Order: sequence, then structure tokens, then C-alpha cells
Amino acid sequence: MKRSLLILSSLVLTSMIPALADHHEGWESLFDGKTLAGWKSNDEKPNVFTVVEGAIQVKGGRAHLFYDGDVNGGKFKDFEIKMKVKTTAGANGGFYFHTEFEEKGWPSKGYECQINTSHSDDRKTGSLYGIQDVLKNAPSHDDEWSDYQITVKGKNIKIAINGKDVVNYTEPENPERPNSFKGRLLGEGTFGIQGHDPKSVTFLKDIKVKVLK
Repeated sequence: MKRSLLILSSLVLTSMIPALADHHEGWESLFDGKTLAGWKSNDEKPNVFTVVEGAIQVKGGRAHLFYDGDVNGGKFKDFEIKMKVKTTAGANGGFYFHTEFEEKGWPSKGYECQINTSHSDDRKTGSLYGIQDVLKNAPSHDDEWSDYQITVKGKNIKIAINGKDVVNYTEPENPERPNSFKGRLLGEGTFGIQGHDPKSVTFLKDIKVKVLK
């Protein structure tokens, strides 16, 4: 009996080590794996965002889910954020930063980081959408979890997929943007998850942020 308890205790402690290490290094969780607490959907289309097996499932049409929790007052400027993402066949999605809550439409403020392995859009997973794109050959695979990390420091934005840098962009002093992208600028703001279209199904989990000083 004692041996079984020791083995069980050891397994529990081992499973806690990564989370304890992350917390010690300044990482804060934005998603508890059970509920959407700390997140607010604009409900442009209802029930797009649900929790399925410890992940945020995005399914059902265009809507956006914005972080409005307590970490750093819900505002982020310089940061690292990491998560795991998964696409299904033909799915399109995105993750926004330096954005703000909007009741409908595509978010007009901040940058979008693309989530797309096999959708017809040539801009694939890891693209800083419409600014510096990963074209045609996705660094991800449908139905497999990929590590997705975004780092923003000063005027520099880096995106890494499965540990490999795919974007390294420095925003110029006076960036020229088309009218539809006028808000694609660094500043500060919250994060947002995109529901793209009725046929797309994506998943995100283990969402953690570290504020950079």
C-alpha cells in the first residue's frame, strides 16, 4: 500500500513540474482548460467557442473571443505568449494581439497571427497576416498539435512554430498600410481568438503569457 502511495505521489509531483517551472519563470495561464473564464465572445455568431477535452474549440462561423481576465490587467505591450494549436482539414483561424473588444466584424486593431494548414488561403500557420506571410507550405499538420509562440518586444515581432522561427518583423517608423489594415500597428491591448467560417474547426490550449519588462 505504501509503495502504491509513493508511486502515485511521485506521478502527481512529476506532472506538476512543468507548470511550477513555468510559473517560476514568469508565465501566467490565460486559459484554465475547463471554462472560458477570463474570455469574452462578441457572439457575432453564438456558441462558436466551447471547451472540449481541455482545449478551446472554435467551430461554427465568424466570431471573436477576447481575453478580458485579470492577468496584467488584461493589457499587454511587450510579451511572450505560447500555446498549442490544432487545425482540422480545410480550417482557417487566427490569433490577435494588441487588439480590443469589437462587437462584430474582423478586429480592426492589432495584428493577426494566422492558423491555417490546408485552407485555400495561401497565408499559412505562423503568418503575421498580410504583413509578413508564410506562403503555401505550412509549418504545421492537420489533426496534430503544434507549439505556437509569439514574442513582441519594442518594434519587433517574432513568431515560432514548433520551435522554429517563421516570422521576424520589425515595424518601421511610419508603416504604410492599405485602408483595411490601418489598425495593424503595435501599441498595447488584449488577445483575441478568431472564428473564421462555418466549415473551419480549430483548437487552442495551454495558453500562457509572460510579460516582458
